[in-house]
Amino acid sequence: MKAFEIPTSLKQLVSSNQAFHYRIVPVEQKEDIVVLKTDASDLGALSSELSIILDFSSELVADTSENIQSYLTYNYRQTTEVSEELSKNNFLEQLLQTAKDFNSSDIHMEPYENLCRVRFRLDGKLKEQYQIPLMEYPQLINQIKIQAGLDISQKRLSQDGRITVKGASEDFDIRVSTMPTLHGEKIVLRILKRNAETVELKTLGFNERELKLYLEGVKMPNGIVLISGPTGSGKTTTLYGTLRLLNKEETNILTIEDPIEYTLAGINQVQLKEDIGFDFPTALRTFLRQDPDIIMVGEIRDEKTANMAIKAALTGHLVLSTIHTNSAWATISRLIDMGVPPYLLSSTLNLSVAQRLVRKLCSHCKQEADATPDLFPENFSERDNIKKHQIPIGCNHCFFTGYDGRKAIYEIIPITSELETAIKHNELQIDDYLAANNLNTLKSNAVQLILEGETSIDEVYSLLAN
Repeated sequence: MKAFEIPTSLKQLVSSNQAFHYRIVPVEQKEDIVVLKTDASDLGALSSELSIILDFSSELVADTSENIQSYLTYNYRQTTEVSEELSKNNFLEQLLQTAKDFNSSDIHMEPYENLCRVRFRLDGKLKEQYQIPLMEYPQLINQIKIQAGLDISQKRLSQDGRITVKGASEDFDIRVSTMPTLHGEKIVLRILKRNAETVELKTLGFNERELKLYLEGVKMPNGIVLISGPTGSGKTTTLYGTLRLLNKEETNILTIEDPIEYTLAGINQVQLKEDIGFDFPTALRTFLRQDPDIIMVGEIRDEKTANMAIKAALTGHLVLSTIHTNSAWATISRLIDMGVPPYLLSSTLNLSVAQRLVRKLCSHCKQEADATPDLFPENFSERDNIKKHQIPIGCNHCFFTGYDGRKAIYEIIPITSELETAIKHNELQIDDYLAANNLNTLKSNAVQLILEGETSIDEVYSLLAN
């Protein structure tokens, strides 16, 4: 659908609301005149109205309704709220609101030699949304820094801050990270959802058996439950769904996070402040004097945090946390490498979980095709057994991406007495055990999604290669 792609420099001349309301798309610029395509029946009346609304001269060209709809869907997204057109005066405010309306997780602002581009992360993929002249970029950076409480004079070191945005329908928080680059400071804004009341474990992607195994692990009165995966794999959402389930009047739940991504009524949430020495180990020591039942640690990053989490589990608390590893079982070797004694780990770990987020194919446009062995990684043992697969095409329903939404896939390993023995003796090859106990891995779940036509080979290629 590249025929309907509009360059960013043209696309940003017309806001999403204007494009859909007037059914216009900018397709070409001739000196000072922008050529707009439309399916309106009365070009004269529309031209008169646009001359008042738009701040540039335009020329209207008629096109079919089908083509205009394809242009609109491919290049714009309708917001859930009526936003004003982005302007210099309220650019940042409206940019943040637009990203929130689009359900974007991150905003990237990147300076280059001749311009600065703004990209939104939508369903895990970055897409360019705006271009900003370099002369206007420093003003935007300073505006962000002031709101985030950062030092506007410091341009040679990275900085981190936070902004609270008063939205039209709800307030939300933005985590700000700046970094010096060759042509200026790059800024990444992470949009944090405030309310976790709607997060349900059963809707995240667990199959029936996986959910049963997971609930058995988190309903234990003590021990550790660890969730592993790369940044952006949904670990925090799974943890908050778990906390929401465990949040009872008779339970004291404490969390230490960096940053606090959701808020939950009835849970004591603490923000990490490493610049004043309030890090994960320090917070955990404090938590143990606060009579907790359940402790959630945002991330186990180092030996001190790992050993404090083990200590908390040994003293009768349930500890939930995340860790960066490639699989559920790799978490064991990672903790041992951090310095956690195997005998302590084996006696405290309830459950090790790995997860990934996978884009789902659009049900309106996916097409079946032959699956040839060359489509799969060379070391994928089942490459000759999969004969058919579904491929993304793109349509108006999925913004011509071929995908519609995402789901989590899980690898869940309950720590049984047999695995306790394996951990104590540092025997970390358990492929035969997983097969004998019918425990799905990330790879086997990825294969199942391909066979069921829920996702594409390209989307889970990296999982098949492991």
